[in-house]
Amino acid sequence: MSDARPRQVPAVHAARPITADPLHETSLAMHLKATLAPEAIAELYGRFCQGRGPFDAMMRKVVWRALARDCGDALVVAPGAGFRHLERISLGAGVFVGEGAMLQGHAHGECVIGDRVWIGPQAFLDARALTVGDAVAIGPGARVLTAEHTGLPTEAAVMATDQVLGPVRIGDGADVGVGAVVLPGRSIGRGAIVGAAAVVAHDLPDGAVAVGSPARVLRLRGEGLGPGGEGRRGKLRVPPWFAGSAPRSRSAARDSRPQGE
Repeated sequence: MSDARPRQVPAVHAARPITADPLHETSLAMHLKATLAPEAIAELYGRFCQGRGPFDAMMRKVVWRALARDCGDALVVAPGAGFRHLERISLGAGVFVGEGAMLQGHAHGECVIGDRVWIGPQAFLDARALTVGDAVAIGPGARVLTAEHTGLPTEAAVMATDQVLGPVRIGDGADVGVGAVVLPGRSIGRGAIVGAAAVVAHDLPDGAVAVGSPARVLRLRGEGLGPGGEGRRGKLRVPPWFAGSAPRSRSAARDSRPQGE
């Protein structure tokens, strides 16, 4: 009889080393950016979007680097991942974009995705006004929305009415579960866990464990673990990779470096 007890295995993506991209990849991305219009580069992506070989994987990364506002090393783009307006999106180092995931930017929007972010298969990110911190996991099929229609005037079709942008912020180390929905204008605190299929209709504090529709906070991480549990209410352990209380844009981070760096 097989052992049906749960077993614990190490995390994979969080431990994946971030190494500098080889020169031939970065040089090719720079060449494409210097010689082709963005539309032509995006069309080129279609040749490699669905391929499963190593050359296809490399070319997906090269195209994303050539089009993105900023792109860190060790990006992984799985087959079928899509995008709109990558020129308005900044990607940190070690980002993973899963199969069939969609990053939908906007010509006048801004999206900043931190280091070591994991975006699961079939996830949809409305990237018009989105900030994702470091080491965030966005589960398969999750939806992050940053705009909604006003619905006014009432005689108009809803899709014909104006849209209101509601910036979304997801703090460092948070986890958005499978099939969860984050509504416009919401913030998810550092290290928070959003349960599968939850609908985030209100801000969630640091370390919250939230489930349901609308999502409600059940407890803070570490509560209810019994004697010797890692965390207690109000004393969430902060891992060393937390850089600060709120993610900031990569351009702002560059501007804060000492002169000559």
